[in-house]
Amino acid sequence: MSIETPLSGASDAVPWLQTPLGQYLLARERTYIDKTVTDIFGYNALQIGLPEIDLLRANRMPLRATADRGAGASSNALLRADGAELPIVSASVDLVLLPHVLEFSDNPHQILREVERVLVPDGHLVLTCFNPMSLWGVWHSFAQRGSYPWRGRFIHLLRIKDWLALLGFEMAGGAMACYVPPCTSQKWLDRFSFMESAGDRWWPFSGAVTFLHAIKRVRGMRIITPRWEQRAPGKNLAAVPQKQEDQLAARGQHAGHGPHEAQ
Repeated sequence: MSIETPLSGASDAVPWLQTPLGQYLLARERTYIDKTVTDIFGYNALQIGLPEIDLLRANRMPLRATADRGAGASSNALLRADGAELPIVSASVDLVLLPHVLEFSDNPHQILREVERVLVPDGHLVLTCFNPMSLWGVWHSFAQRGSYPWRGRFIHLLRIKDWLALLGFEMAGGAMACYVPPCTSQKWLDRFSFMESAGDRWWPFSGAVTFLHAIKRVRGMRIITPRWEQRAPGKNLAAVPQKQEDQLAARGQHAGHGPHEAQ
């Protein structure tokens, strides 16, 4: 199956991010991602997609790499890879960042499976996704599908949470942002800026962008060894000759002889 990893060097995402609406989106994504990844510790961090923009800049891990399907000589990606088939050893990455990868993939659940595979136990996943239950989602239904970001398939928050739960992830945090209408001019973005400040209070689930922070949990097992050598308390038994004598007497009576005849 063909998987399209978005935000590659040849994608139209980067030019769109230079527009007033793209800058508005990018500023809020940087704010959330910087705040989230700054205190995530480990050795290896991986950003999948959007290699032209370093979204792991606030993280302090020794290795911070970017993977992209269209990585080449002109790309900033360190690794050329498909998000659904990562050439990375299992349980070797401490943090994975997915900036708008799922809604542009033919099989987003497979990408999450690959992320779960490469993450170490208690590894962190931070992702961003466009929300269909927003003003941007309404515009998505009427906009030209050939351009970014309207050509993507916006995914509902509950569906993403279900996928993560099935893969054993535990939610550690989340937020929404970008409550203003998708205006193309800075003038109108400024006029609707009051909606941003009131969004979290009055319409918290209608933000154009969903942020999720999840942790991979691995169920442990504690082996309890049974104490096979523990025995029941012993009883002091002693021979009772009289019992044997009574048994012999009973046998004699059963045969038709009295006790004296049996002797």
